[in-house]
Amino acid sequence: MSQSNQSSSHRRVTLAMTGASGAPYGLRLLECLLAQQVEVHFMISKAALMVLAMETDLALPDKTGPLARKLREHFGADETQLRVYGREEWTAPVASGSGAPSAMVICPCSTGTLSAIATGASNNLIERAADVALKERRQLIVVPRETPLSSIHLQNMLTLSQAGVTVMPASPGYYHKPESVSDMVDFMVARVLDHLGLEQTLVPRWGE
Repeated sequence: MSQSNQSSSHRRVTLAMTGASGAPYGLRLLECLLAQQVEVHFMISKAALMVLAMETDLALPDKTGPLARKLREHFGADETQLRVYGREEWTAPVASGSGAPSAMVICPCSTGTLSAIATGASNNLIERAADVALKERRQLIVVPRETPLSSIHLQNMLTLSQAGVTVMPASPGYYHKPESVSDMVDFMVARVLDHLGLEQTLVPRWGE
């Protein structure tokens, strides 16, 4: 699929954040998607809220309504562009093959979430949305951040890769000579945007 075609097909993206370290990756990705006028269907796990409070200066409420208002205010988005769902909101479009966006990103993705997706569990809306992406043969990108990796983690990643999932560990490169943590965050976010077929100027591609 050409990049121009991908860009037109991925103007709606499901973004989920789960409880691995790396909350700044998810927030920066959300910011970049909204800046490109992408319609984002957003979910965040309870563990991710805890990690986010530890790793960033942004404190988010647990309840879906206040959470949605806080995020829209923070990023300058309206309710038509940023749709926020609760963990058991089973009637959300992302839970249905006929309603979910054509691409989903889990950033960061905990190893627990990896395991749930690899085994077909759908214990919450994030897992169900990923299951929908798999069964509908849609694009699914997971950004795990864990080290070291056990044989179980690696097997789950292999299972997902064989099912067509893009497994993109949060391992920023250094050839762009990062000068800050933000530069390293942007490296990973740029790679995700590249795979979504969306334009990005965060980090030059190799050879540019």
